Amino acid sequence: MKSLLRVVLGTLLLLAGALPAPAATAAALAAGAAATSAGPESAESWTPPLSTRGRYIVDARGNRFRLRSGNWDGAQGSWNGSGDRTDPATHHSGQDSHGIPLGLDRVPLPTLVADFRALGLNSVRLPFSNEMLRTTTPVPDAAVAANPGLRGRTPLQVYDAVVAALTDGGFAVILNNHTVTTRWCCGLDGNERWNSGRTTAQWADDWVFLARRYRDNPRVVGADLYNEVRRDVLDDPNWGLGDSHDWHAAAQEAADRILTEANPDLLIVVEGINWTGLPVDGFPHGRPTLTPVRTLSHTLVVSHKLVYSAHFYGYTGPRHSGATGIGETSDLRYQDMTAAQLEQTLYDQAFFVSAETGTHFTAPVWISEFGIGADETGAAPRAWFDRLTGYLTRSDADFAYWPLVGWSTSAHGTPGGDTWAVLRYDATGRRSGVLDTGDWRTAHWSPLATTPGRAGPVAATPAWYQLTTDHRDHNASLLTRAGGDWDSGARKAVCPDGARLAGLGHTGGRGLCTSSDLRAPTGGPTVVRDETYVPPGGDWATGYTKLQCPAGDFLIGYSLRGERVSAALCAPARTALPAGGRTLWFDRGDNRPAGGPGGDFSSGHYKGQCLPTEYAAGIAFTTRAAARPSPAALLCRPVPGA
Repeated sequence: MKSLLRVVLGTLLLLAGALPAPAATAAALAAGAAATSAGPESAESWTPPLSTRGRYIVDARGNRFRLRSGNWDGAQGSWNGSGDRTDPATHHSGQDSHGIPLGLDRVPLPTLVADFRALGLNSVRLPFSNEMLRTTTPVPDAAVAANPGLRGRTPLQVYDAVVAALTDGGFAVILNNHTVTTRWCCGLDGNERWNSGRTTAQWADDWVFLARRYRDNPRVVGADLYNEVRRDVLDDPNWGLGDSHDWHAAAQEAADRILTEANPDLLIVVEGINWTGLPVDGFPHGRPTLTPVRTLSHTLVVSHKLVYSAHFYGYTGPRHSGATGIGETSDLRYQDMTAAQLEQTLYDQAFFVSAETGTHFTAPVWISEFGIGADETGAAPRAWFDRLTGYLTRSDADFAYWPLVGWSTSAHGTPGGDTWAVLRYDATGRRSGVLDTGDWRTAHWSPLATTPGRAGPVAATPAWYQLTTDHRDHNASLLTRAGGDWDSGARKAVCPDGARLAGLGHTGGRGLCTSSDLRAPTGGPTVVRDETYVPPGGDWATGYTKLQCPAGDFLIGYSLRGERVSAALCAPARTALPAGGRTLWFDRGDNRPAGGPGGDFSSGHYKGQCLPTEYAAGIAFTTRAAARPSPAALLCRPVPGA
């Protein structure tokens, strides 16, 4: 009751003008801390695991779970990369994290968790380095001075304890592979890509190891695959070229391995590409973020688990690296934009993914890093922070502030530490930040953290999935994977379980699937290589080779050898399927339903797509001289009861 009175008093004082707005907001937040720090039972009510429905993340009961998160950094490393590691001056902001989450030297874990709750958070993004997984030297006692029970533990064991404390406190935890080596990120630091200094397979191995480690803890809800993929000295990452720098393909590989080998319940977070090119005026350069997702998205082997993410800082820009001096260009920074320019840029670079529903790329977007310093006095950076937090609030976006925890004094008690942290602690554990008076960011943080957004049940809507055979097989079906290679030597694509094939590109090898409950609970797929199942008098594409499903089956996949159609894959339906239907040609132009449901799944190529009320039952192609032997027509038939 005293806590409630403090909340009411703070509000009344604000209305009466007795407190300045930031101070009153901080008072209310701090009162909320006391009201909600009693234990896990007072945390936000939600039931793991988490999944997605369209643009929203939902819990196991189908209720909206908005990620209101912060980044608790330190386990990814704080060393700047040069000088004596034991000298705090060589660490970011003079803070030596010792490869574990910051603050454990100053504040007991229960107090930190209570402060996180007071901020209005329900989730924590927890960075780590791959080096941390293999470090066997215990952390120094001084690094955990406020938590003596953690003495003698390795960084990974401390990380375990932090995960347990957060999840016991009711928080959702998203694991974030931030760096390869334990050092501060992000520049030309040897951590530019997921496979810097190792192979993609080794990187995925680490993910499988860590996902298995926490799979019995259902509040560990997500795997954020890699942080700020960017150019190294010699080369750029890319999205879809099929080489060793293809971030789209690497993320697909790791995600499918995590979901099949470790934990099928985890959300998979894929961040867009953070930087390509040389930051020099006149040379190509920029920050692609999520823009490539519009034409090439991910279809995972377990559906409703994909979340996309992006980072925004005011001092950077769509084509500005954030550098001052060397590496600085004449391009706009985000903080130099007008409010209208900023909103349009945020949409173009990231928020179209969640805003444009009913497409193959529709997914929740998590702004998993943004931040600003408590000591920032510039008008432009402050205006940017106001505009960004306002946009996140109005768009009901999922977010994670960077960073949660920092020092306000050095180890010797002198002023220092990271002014960007929303919670700062001195050498004695005394706190300052947005929960306390005097921090200008409080007035912007409070609406973001506390303004109600959509809550309660989120209805399931039709989902769309893109298939691509650009460089490799794309088998998104666990049932089909269990049956082995159904067309050896061909490039194969199969819809996720619970989906049916809806469209194909005439060239390019891409396909479109949509969610469907047509499949029978028993019975395996049929591979169709010829016209065996075309009935007498049933020629629906005269002069073309027709790969038609058996009666009672529908299309779920296809295979190609070069451009030539090799086989169709059909699955049995749970109910009788109508015969007849219509021939849908798309070898001379697009032939799709009005509005293009599912989005442009084969950009730059002709494509055909059955109506949402139809299922695909066959593929036609030709081997005539001078003609492309790729898909030319689909046999579309009515879905029962549609």
